[in-house]
Amino acid sequence: MKRFFISFLGALAGIWVSLFLLSIGVVLVIAAIGTSTVMGEKSNVKISRHSYLNLKLNGEITERPGNLDPLAAIRGDHSATLGLNEIVGAIREAASDDKIDGIVIECDGSAAGLAQRQAIREALQHFKKSAPDKWVYAYGDIYIQGDYYIASVADSIFLNPIGQVYISGLSSTNLYFKGLLDKLGIDMQVVKVGTYKSAVEPFTLTSMSQPAREQMSQLLDDMWQPIALSISEARHVSPDSVAAWAKEGSFAFAPADYVSRGIVDRLVYRHEFDEILAKAIGCDSTDDLNPVSVPYYCKSRDIDRYGKGNDATIGVLYAVGDITDETGDGIVASRLVPQILDLAEDDDLDGLVMVVNSGGGSANASEQIWEALQQWKKITGKPFYVSMSDYAASGGYYISCGADRIYAQPTTLTGSIGIFGLIPDFHGLMADKLGVTTSTVTTVDGVQFPNTLQPMTPAQRAAMQTYVNRGYELFTSRCAEGRHISQDSIKAIAEGRVWSGDRALSLGLVDEIGGLDKAIKGMASEIGAKNWTVVSYPAPRKWYDELIELSEDFKNSVVSRQLGSLAPLYEASRQVTVMAPVQARMDFVTIDL
Repeated sequence: MKRFFISFLGALAGIWVSLFLLSIGVVLVIAAIGTSTVMGEKSNVKISRHSYLNLKLNGEITERPGNLDPLAAIRGDHSATLGLNEIVGAIREAASDDKIDGIVIECDGSAAGLAQRQAIREALQHFKKSAPDKWVYAYGDIYIQGDYYIASVADSIFLNPIGQVYISGLSSTNLYFKGLLDKLGIDMQVVKVGTYKSAVEPFTLTSMSQPAREQMSQLLDDMWQPIALSISEARHVSPDSVAAWAKEGSFAFAPADYVSRGIVDRLVYRHEFDEILAKAIGCDSTDDLNPVSVPYYCKSRDIDRYGKGNDATIGVLYAVGDITDETGDGIVASRLVPQILDLAEDDDLDGLVMVVNSGGGSANASEQIWEALQQWKKITGKPFYVSMSDYAASGGYYISCGADRIYAQPTTLTGSIGIFGLIPDFHGLMADKLGVTTSTVTTVDGVQFPNTLQPMTPAQRAAMQTYVNRGYELFTSRCAEGRHISQDSIKAIAEGRVWSGDRALSLGLVDEIGGLDKAIKGMASEIGAKNWTVVSYPAPRKWYDELIELSEDFKNSVVSRQLGSLAPLYEASRQVTVMAPVQARMDFVTIDL
């Protein structure tokens, strides 16, 4: 234990020194990059004839283009994360652009959620349908499963002759900290409602409970089946063949087997693939190829304008990340609520679509956001839709349930209607491990609550349970009101259980299967618009905002790198310490595709 604390504290000391030195360089780097970015945006963007859209699947894909990563900038990578809205918009525009001959999907190991990948794949399918004279090719040295799922829609899939394709099905692995917390003398005190509300389990158990395992097993099956079916249909093989690829370990197949099994079409080196592209475009030499990246192409086309764009203006409000009351870089109620009320005063908006990608967070913040959205509907009388991305569960569902219409992808994780209270007790750590004790004088017993230095008294636990129960009643009543079904019916499918988008549709928790594009088109149809313009909120951060706030993400990134194997402990402890006492939060689920 002594060695653990010496290692942990020593790592933290090194972190703060690193932060001080790096922050100086970051300021200079971001300023220089920001200035060059602004200069670049002012330059004229020109797309040559016989170009192709180069969709490079590498790095993180977010709902919208991300901010500059300070650490990546120091390493010489000046690119921001690629936005899903840019990818889908670029693919849509390329279909009608006579300067774009086709699309190349370069698979290089991207990080994206299942619903995000589904949206990209759907955009490519629409491209093929609306522009049958154009082609879609995919190339990779190594196809991770998520990239392959997207690439499977291509006309032809090309693989490096010594490459690999990973197809393994879906899995989810959680970390459990109970054993470590016991050694540290920390007791996590839990009050919850919902048999399946297993978000607290990493802090109270050493392995997955039976209800959590049952739920996760069904979720993975529900999400894998449509993925496997989509791959089998695109590759013209049976679903059993896709199951066999996963079961037999496709990463170890001989390259020739990838072709014979129908996983890929041809084995070619990159220069040979470039020659295939040159032939498809009609170039005399590979030197004449004109690849156009997604961000560059988006500068040449207005991806927010559909048709002439003059019939209506549809607002798209992004609600992404943890839901908090006052601070954070996710869904912060103190910032989002005023934004929603300001939008209610915007007469130019004809409707509002909120994109939700959140596993929830503060129950109080979720209620405030829900109420603000109800005010938006009451003040404007205009339609309000929700488009669910990878997650829209617990607090994410809370803020969604009042929408006039809810869209979700089949692989969206939603529901998780339940709440819990999680209060750490550090008494054992402070007194037994560190020798630090406390003495308190109060006018009323138990007035100090929550008190992380003492365990809850029976009276405090009972009061906390009453508070959580009342919050659950409010949550389920909001869902019942929004979905126009009885509260008892909501409770029957609540209990903190997480559902796939397909299951949620059959249960009445969502209205339609589809992504953001489908939600926008649905709203345009409701308001009678054939041409419309999309305006996104909140406004993207500028480069100079990074100078004012070097961002919590920057600090956490440095900390995680320095701590190495201890990083999960740091992240879990950080998350618990900033949590509101009562949470509407889904399980800590990461599904690997």
